[in-house]
Amino acid sequence: MLPEDFETAVDDAIDSIPADLAAAMNNVAIFIEDEYVPAPGEDPATELLGIYEGTPLTERDSWWDAGSLPDRIVIFRGPLMRMCSSRDELIDEIRITVIHEVAHHFGIDDARLHELGWG
Repeated sequence: MLPEDFETAVDDAIDSIPADLAAAMNNVAIFIEDEYVPAPGEDPATELLGIYEGTPLTERDSWWDAGSLPDRIVIFRGPLMRMCSSRDELIDEIRITVIHEVAHHFGIDDARLHELGWG
């Protein structure tokens, strides 16, 4: 899949988020990068499909808004493309990954996401 098509698939996944939830997203930016770079001390073989970096809405207090940088959701193209064997599977996995990371923005943890089928 070409990078432009991948970006379109991410945009489509974002657009599939219900309007009321999308409107509730606050100070979050979504990016696409080729690969996850493991942090120092992390297993160098770590591959992630996406990552949420920030303070979930459920943990923000009255001081949070005072100069906080936007939260970041990063979707990693390389791992997603390697794990999928067809274009349709890739588009589906991009959607699952975007929704999974957006859920973290709303304070939903991995255990609950797995229970809901979004793990």
